[in-house]
Amino acid sequence: MDSEGIQPAAYRGTRQYTQQEARTAEATGFTAATDDYAERGIDLNEQLVRNKPATFFMRVRGDAMVGAGIFDGDVVVVDRSLKPVSGRVVIATLNGEMLIRRLEQRFNRVRLVPETARLAAIDIDPEADFSVWGVVTYAIHAL
Repeated sequence: MDSEGIQPAAYRGTRQYTQQEARTAEATGFTAATDDYAERGIDLNEQLVRNKPATFFMRVRGDAMVGAGIFDGDVVVVDRSLKPVSGRVVIATLNGEMLIRRLEQRFNRVRLVPETARLAAIDIDPEADFSVWGVVTYAIHAL
């Protein structure tokens, strides 16, 4: 059989190309949004951490904040350098227990409000051992 009339396949796979050489995927008619990051990967620390020495990652246990999109097993990014203001989700310590709740401050009254109907808000007694440990900036959860 004569092999002169046989043309090789035009597609030879992508193994010969590096990430930088294969920059765009135009399957939908426009370049992919990830092309801006082709030279370097996405650094989640760079994206999620504003103040590295004051930022911590914590795993959430319980369903107190499901209404805010924070679920059991999620990881929250907590910045201890941010000022805890009313309306923000915070990590607080109350009588030795660490809680995640929405901070509510009105006049001289402080409350920790859950984002579920199953739990009641906690009114903070001025004599209680209470402090806001940090402010939640992001929640990370698996789909």
